[in-house]
Amino acid sequence: MEFTGSDKYYLNPELRLIVNMAVKMEKPLLLTGEPGTGKTQLAFEISRTLEMPIEVLRAKSTIKGEEVCYTQDTVLRLNDARFGGGKTKRDVDEFYDYVIWGPIGRAFCSEERVVLLLDEIDKTESDVQDNLLDVLEESEFTIREVNEIIKAKIKPVIVITSNAKRELSDPFLRRCFCHHIPFPKPEEMIEIIKLHFPDVGQGLMDAALKIFYELRDRGYEKPPATSELLNWIEALMISGEKPQDANDVPYLGTLLKRTTDILSYRKLEKISNKRW
Repeated sequence: MEFTGSDKYYLNPELRLIVNMAVKMEKPLLLTGEPGTGKTQLAFEISRTLEMPIEVLRAKSTIKGEEVCYTQDTVLRLNDARFGGGKTKRDVDEFYDYVIWGPIGRAFCSEERVVLLLDEIDKTESDVQDNLLDVLEESEFTIREVNEIIKAKIKPVIVITSNAKRELSDPFLRRCFCHHIPFPKPEEMIEIIKLHFPDVGQGLMDAALKIFYELRDRGYEKPPATSELLNWIEALMISGEKPQDANDVPYLGTLLKRTTDILSYRKLEKISNKRW
């Protein structure tokens, strides 16, 4: 099984090599890069193309390592102990009737190999990160209430993403294959656009790319990324409009999202118009 890209994902040669080596060696693959470079989408495309189920953890600053594996619904158990389980067939003396499996728990219990995505792991604390990697490296965790070890039936394909908002610990980095996805060069962006819009006209694509990269060079707080470009091109194709220059951009809100960036653009737009 090898991932070579898909009809929706452009995979450059370097990324292709490390993705498939991580899969073969059963190592976690840590992807970094600015938002919109396709880190999260890569995991979903691996899942879709290789026909593997996917389990997703959307990391938060408040998350704890244990809940990613499992939690016990103690409230429901107490309620059943008081009022009975009714027709649910839950038994208050059976611990596993009240276990809620987290993404890692579901991945480990799966009868087939799955893709396990830990998205934006940099939002968590460093001790949580290290605990998660311990679990993933050993492919097992302990349910402390019953002192039972849950071991992965089949090791999952592990994809971890980070937007570098917080430094990851050295032990965490040491255990991963790491790859930084740089922002696509114009020639790579052309291939990405063609995957999504094979019928796009050459004139529209050239004009859109010229304006897009010019906007990125203006130093906005949140420069437009690949996802914004694709949305913008789709809007242009639907409307039939063809942009002329970076000072008169139709559907600006598909490219710039921060209010400060839009106001900054409007200011430059007014200055440009006054010159004419």
